[in-house]
Formats: sequence, structure tokens, C-alpha cells
Amino acid sequence: MGSLFRPKMPALPPVQPAPEPPSDELSAEEKERIAKEQAAVERRRRGRKSTILTSPLGVQEDEDSKLETLLGK
Repeated sequence: MGSLFRPKMPALPPVQPAPEPPSDELSAEEKERIAKEQAAVERRRRGRKSTILTSPLGVQEDEDSKLETLLGK
């Protein structure tokens, strides 16, 4: 009796063929644009890395090089 009230499944749509992959060759201006983007990323990475004062081993500055503050000492 349950099959009487169940709706019938519609037919599946036909499978579309896969699109062709893009060509591997890049134009000179495309290569230049990619090189500029990569250079900018490296520049930002180096800038951010230079601001980090700790390493996996902990703080790397000497005890003498710490500045005294008015609140601490």
C-alpha cells in the first residue's frame, strides 16, 4: 500500500561532457603578472617575518637589551 502513495522518480538528466582543460602555454604578459604577484607575496612574507622576535626556542634577546619601563622597574 505504501508504493501507491509514493511519487515516481523523474528521469535523470543526460550527462554533459567534461570541458576541455585550458592550454598550458601562458602569454608573456601573463607570466610577467604572475612574477609580480609572487614577488609581492615574498616581499610581504619577508616583512612580516622580520617583525617576529621569538623563535621555536623562545625569546632570543639578551637580558641587558630589555628596556626598563616606568611601571615595571
